[in-house]
Formats: sequence, C-alpha cells, structure tokens
Amino acid sequence: MQVSSASSLSMLNPNAASVGGNSARAVILNAAKGLSEVMSTNLGPRGTMKMLVSGAGEIKLSKDGNVLLQDMQFQHPIAQLIARAVTAQDDVAGDGTTSTVLLIGELLRLAEHYIRDGIHVRSVVEGYALAKDEVLKFLESFKKPVAASIHTSREVFVRTAFTALNTKISPHLVLPLSEICVDAVACIDKTKKQAEVDLHMVEIMSMTHKLGSDTAFVKGIVLDHGTRHPDMPKRLENCFILTCNASLEYEKSEVNSEWNYDNAAMKNKMMRAERKIVDVACQRIIALKRQVCTDGEGFVVINQKGIDALALDMLAKEGIMGLRRAKKRNMERLVLACGGVAVNSFDGLLPTDLGRAERVYEHVLAEEKYTFVECENPASCTILVKGPNKHTILQLTDAVRDGLRAVKHTMEDACVVPGGGAFEVAALVHLEELLVSTHGHAKIGIRAFGEALSIIPRTLCNSSGRDDSAYMLIEMQDAYKASKAKGLEEYHAVDVVSGELGDAEMMQVWDMYRAKRYMINSAVEIASNLMLCDEIMKAGAQKGGRGKIQE
Repeated sequence: MQVSSASSLSMLNPNAASVGGNSARAVILNAAKGLSEVMSTNLGPRGTMKMLVSGAGEIKLSKDGNVLLQDMQFQHPIAQLIARAVTAQDDVAGDGTTSTVLLIGELLRLAEHYIRDGIHVRSVVEGYALAKDEVLKFLESFKKPVAASIHTSREVFVRTAFTALNTKISPHLVLPLSEICVDAVACIDKTKKQAEVDLHMVEIMSMTHKLGSDTAFVKGIVLDHGTRHPDMPKRLENCFILTCNASLEYEKSEVNSEWNYDNAAMKNKMMRAERKIVDVACQRIIALKRQVCTDGEGFVVINQKGIDALALDMLAKEGIMGLRRAKKRNMERLVLACGGVAVNSFDGLLPTDLGRAERVYEHVLAEEKYTFVECENPASCTILVKGPNKHTILQLTDAVRDGLRAVKHTMEDACVVPGGGAFEVAALVHLEELLVSTHGHAKIGIRAFGEALSIIPRTLCNSSGRDDSAYMLIEMQDAYKASKAKGLEEYHAVDVVSGELGDAEMMQVWDMYRAKRYMINSAVEIASNLMLCDEIMKAGAQKGGRGKIQE
C-alpha cells in the first residue's frame, strides 16, 4: 500500500506572502506594541502632544487619541485594524481610545510571555474571558451612582466633562468648556420628548475671532448669515419670530413652459400678476406684525427659501428683519428654541404660529455676518467656538463634542467611575483575590489580565514625572487593601499634578461608566481574536512579484 505525504501538497499560491506560527504572533505583537508605545505618552492631563503633518504640509497638534488614530497613516495592517476598532468605540462611548490601545498592547505582550513558556493560547484566552466577566461585575459594585438630573448633580457632571476634556486641550480652557457642555445638555434636556438626549439639537458654530477662551454658550440659535437689505433693523428686542418655508420670490415652473403675448400691455399684465403673488404674501406678514406687535416689540422673518429685493424692501419699510436661505438644520432648531410653528404657506397666518425671542441682532465680522437669536427658555442652543486660527477652532470643536457626549452618557447611565487609575487598581486587587478560588490554566489568564490593568496607573504615574511607577502601584494597592479592610470607600488614584497618591473623590476625578465598560469589552475581544491568529496571508490578486509582510 502506497501512502502519499500530505506535506508535499500546498493549496496556497507560492507567490503569496504568508507568515505562520510564532512569526505571525510576533507580527501581531510588534504592531500592537508599537502602537501602544506611540499612544502611551498621550495619556492623562500631563501627556505630551503629537504633530501630524499631511501630504499638503498642513500641521495638526493633538493628543486626543481618537483624532490621532483617525489621521495617522498606518502601513501595518494589524495596527490599522486596532485603530479602526478603537475609533469605532469612540463613536459610541465618546472617550477611552488611548486607554483601550494601551490595554490591548499590554494584554498581547503578557500573553506572548506565557505562550513562549509553553502555555497554550486557548488557556490564556479563556482566562481573559473569565477575568473580563469578573471585572465587569466588579465595575457594577464599584461605580458611584449620581442623580440623572443636571440641576441636582451639576458639580458631578461638570467634573466628568472636566476629566474628559483635561486630556485634550489647554488647562485654562478645560473648566469653562466643561461648564458650557453641561449648560448645553441641560438646555436641550428640558423638553423630555425623546427617550434620550439628542445632541444634534446643539449647534456647534465656529468663528475665527478673538481667543479660544472667548468660546461662549448661546441660549438660542446663531445663523451664519445676516440681512440682505441695508435699511433693515440690525438689532431687535422682545421679538416675534416667524419661521417659514415658503417662497417670497417668483419661482419658475418646474416643467418647460412658455407664455406668448401679442403686445407690451399683455406682458405688463403678466408681470403684475406674478408680482401680486409675492406682494400679497408680504402684506399678510405685515398685517400679522401690526396685529401682534406693540411698542418696543420686534418682528423677524426667517425663511428657508428666497426673498426677492422688492419683498425685502416692503419688509424693511415696516421695520421687519428678514433673513432668507436659512439652512434646514437651523429651521428645525429654531422651532425648538423659539417655539411656534414652521409654516409652509402664508395663507391663514395666526399669532399662535409665531415664536418668541428675547433679542435678535446681527454681528458683522469682516465680510461675514452672523445673526444671533437669543431666547429665554430654549430647547435648542448653540456653542460658539472662537479662536485665532483654524487649528485652535478644530481642536476646541473636537473637545466640545467629547464633552457633550461625556455629559450625555453620564446622564443616561446615572453613575460615574472614580478615575486616575483608581478603578484599575481596585480591579487588580479583586482579581488577586479571585485567584484563590480559581483552578486550572485559567488562573494564568486572570493573573495576566490583572497585570495588564496596571498599565493605566503606571502610565499616568510616568506622565506626571515620576520614574518609580512600580513602587507607586504597590503603594496604591496597599492603600486600597487597608481601606477595604476597614470597610471604608476610598478611591486611591494618581494625582498627576503632584505625582503622589491621592483620593479620586476629593480630587473630583470622575470617568464615564460607559467608557470603562467599552474599554474592558473591546480590549479583551480584540486582543483575544488577535492571539488566536496563527497565520497571516496576503489576500486578493497581486500584481508584480512576491509581496512582503512587514514585521
């Protein structure tokens, strides 16, 4: 009986690039380790910044993990995979990108150490899964409940936003922007018409003017255009607002048509008929204005469609401020901010269709015009981001978005998590206690997961200027064990300002519960899937010679 050797058969294209076994794990580890080393210096308020230079020569300075991972160019496919997965988490949680990258890199590094000693990768993965479930259960008991109302727990919401922003922008801007984010979410949360807060009702408007510290919260809407008639009022107090989506100019027909006339009289009659349509609409608006306005009250027309020159002149003579070509998103927010109804026709206008605003005024900046519509009790608002250049405005805009999501998620979760590495150290101590009751190879993965969690406080310690992060970690563990033995709820964290051991509650360092939960889930899932890869092959058709996988 003749037996053929299966090892002589190969189903793989001989020209395809392939790496298997320990070499494949080395490729994965090097990618995760390299990305982790790049991002580690950004963690915390004392983290350093990165300079990104585009192909066109544009320079961007940032230490926001999400911004860096989205704008960096990756040659390594594993690093690109990690970056995509982590930035997807930021879209949901709003924070924790840098921490997740560090945790993934540390999980892979420690797993590689055990695998080289002969431990099977499946044992490590199972240990990671058990540790993840246990840490998530511990998170439920470790979190600190807060009232879901901003008016009741305003200080906690401000400090949560402060913690999220403190790692992204200059220190002197953190507190003002945190308060602005809390005010904005509190403004749009008044209606309670939706199951969750809709952050799209917060307009983020940018203005290249003054400094970043002049960024302001506007209780109302800011439009990026002004009036188109020189005689129209530029400022009105105690205004009635008519929001409409109806044309105040003659519109051409939507189909091809023609009008034949025999003499000039017929042409003039046709023009008067066309003009009458717009004039009647303007007269109805003027009649409504005379009906509702008294001394000291103004009237503003904001139209999504056009207003021709003659219609503008009629409104200006009556003292009405008219704005045309408003954006659709602003029309939706205007109704929420001012009240009233967005009308689609000028037939049968009623006073109940009108909204109210405390003041409406026009601000001219060089060749650009901005119209401020400020209301007393709006359900939509605007954050006006100011800065001297495009880079500052872009950096502040990204930070404001993160701050808004931090406040929103804290409101929905109704809890916060002590930051500064307090949770990671407490979870590490909890996993050490779990090892006593755990048997089998899973203990290896649980021990490695606990060691991996320590990367967060150790990195914070390094960024604060201390070079003895290992000693600091032991000091934090001993302090937590001592307080736990006494039955005290103390949250021992790294004080990044002094570099010493501090209390997260006294320092008011609060992280988002959702960000911590997503960080643990995402890091374990990504690291486990990458560890289980024992071969990397270049997929798809390849032109030219043999490809090469970068190691």
